[in-house]
Amino acid sequence: MAHHHPPDPGSRSGAAPDASGSDASDAAAIVRSRREPAAFAEIFHRHFTAIHGYAARRLGVDAADDIAAETFLAAFNKRGRFDPDRGTVRPWLYGIATRLIGLHRRSEGRRYRALARTPAEHVQDGHEDRVTARVTAGGAGADLADALARLPRGDRDVLLLVALADLTYEEVGQALGLKTGTVASRLHRARRRLRESLGGTNPALIVEETPA
Repeated sequence: MAHHHPPDPGSRSGAAPDASGSDASDAAAIVRSRREPAAFAEIFHRHFTAIHGYAARRLGVDAADDIAAETFLAAFNKRGRFDPDRGTVRPWLYGIATRLIGLHRRSEGRRYRALARTPAEHVQDGHEDRVTARVTAGGAGADLADALARLPRGDRDVLLLVALADLTYEEVGQALGLKTGTVASRLHRARRRLRESLGGTNPALIVEETPA
């Protein structure tokens, strides 16, 4: 798959989230970029690392390069349709990335099943994308990977936006175009299924409660 980037993104190696970048300044950068396309580079620099990391944890580092690049290209092309009154830039970007990841849902399922078969001692430190690394209970990692592979895509998207992106219920709703109540019910169902698959182990080991 070819790599694409929005105009003037700058060096990826220097792209790190700008902690001072507020929702307001993100929105202002999007609006300004409609007249001055180069202004979109601010969005790229503030959010590329987080979006790339999210994609890497779901599909692996190699696929994440393409997913992240395509996310920002799509965001650049759709910037005229971004409405600050309907949500903030961060969940909007995660929503685009999640939809792109959805095109690779078979690859994601295979990835989790492969991780489930991989002994923990054989997982290299470079696998920061391994979702199950957040599970500390002995032996739960392989079972969790297998359980994640079995979740319906919609439930898995909600679960991992909370677990990996630290989005609130409201932000997940903005990202996926869902009502907050739907997000809560999907998350509850996903956690219940994980708990059952893990033999009663609390899935909050990887999915902390997030206030609605």
